[in-house]
Amino acid sequence: MSETTEPNVGSFTLDGPLTAEPAGPIEVPEHDEWPLPNGFAWVFPGEGNHGGLVRPVIMADGFSLGRSKLDRLYHGLESDYPFISELRRRGRDVILLGFDERSASILDNAQTAEAAIMRAIAEQRGDARLVVGGFSMGGIVTRYALADLERKRIDHRTGLYFSYDSPHHGASIPVGVQAFSHFIPFPNDFAKQMNSPAARQMLWQHYDKDTGKIGVAPERTEFLAALDRVGGWPQIPIKIAVANGRADGVGLPEVKPGEVSLRIERIYPGTTFYTQAQGDDVTVAYLNRRLPKAEKTITTNGFPELDGAPGGTLHTYKILAETMRKLGGKADLRHEDVCFVPSASAVAIRGIEKQDDLYADINALDPDESALDDFRCSSTTSAHTAITEELCTWIMDRLHD
Repeated sequence: MSETTEPNVGSFTLDGPLTAEPAGPIEVPEHDEWPLPNGFAWVFPGEGNHGGLVRPVIMADGFSLGRSKLDRLYHGLESDYPFISELRRRGRDVILLGFDERSASILDNAQTAEAAIMRAIAEQRGDARLVVGGFSMGGIVTRYALADLERKRIDHRTGLYFSYDSPHHGASIPVGVQAFSHFIPFPNDFAKQMNSPAARQMLWQHYDKDTGKIGVAPERTEFLAALDRVGGWPQIPIKIAVANGRADGVGLPEVKPGEVSLRIERIYPGTTFYTQAQGDDVTVAYLNRRLPKAEKTITTNGFPELDGAPGGTLHTYKILAETMRKLGGKADLRHEDVCFVPSASAVAIRGIEKQDDLYADINALDPDESALDDFRCSSTTSAHTAITEELCTWIMDRLHD
């Protein structure tokens, strides 16, 4: 690298525990594979279930770039708590649903979910109701798919819908980080991820690389309208959800608004990211590069204090700092994690645009404010889609025949 060029960040993306690369080889038990429109599924029969599906549980993959890596999803769902094994031990057939392009439009991937539901019904023996849901974006994909099938008057035979830290009211990637992805003077996977259809649909605020403006992406407006057209939610199944964030209004106390989260030197020298603060004309990032020479200050207006809010966290700044260090940069990392899916969004009880709603004590709210029939927040703040015994057993205790 010369002294006048910035290095290419290559394949760096922001991902959570279920998409992380494991340390060693992954062993996945024997399974069938279903080819589906825009995707595929792996089928793991429940204990004692021979010659067909009996009690199917469809679990959809979440957001990232590229084709679903169901071996990684399987590993993530078995690592800290053996969720799949426990479901199978209880006689449930587990169907892991993957997509050809995880960052494609949620509406496109909902077609994959609908096809998986119909195939499960066709192959099922007996009349047990299906369980259908997903992790992160997968919970939004299956929510839309079930509602769309109801609109078309197709019997989805689903008794329970669940979502696991899904951004029902939007997700948050710091807009300074979004802007930085496009500030890198090379095409890169990070920018592709931030600008993908699914990211534009799920992020509550999106940085537009062409205009430099921050706001609700048109794709989000269109997606919310499409969701409204199918009734917003499926009406037939019981609807439950879990959140990786807490319910008591406590987020990340160490992440105070307006502080430095990360400062980079040697490459992108002086580039600095700040935790989100309230107010207008708030600086959230100063970006600098040497070639082609450019600098930019990213500011927000009227944002709540998102980075330290109660919710499932993402190693946003840790991932960014580690990437810069690998490229020869120096990183002064103050905060590894920020809130990605606020608790209020994951349990569909409040919006995330206002400070009071974002930090609401969910325990003190009327549960009828939520669009869900039942929900559970984590007792401690955990990483977005972290598979914990507390949340998984709560879901399994609500599975009925």
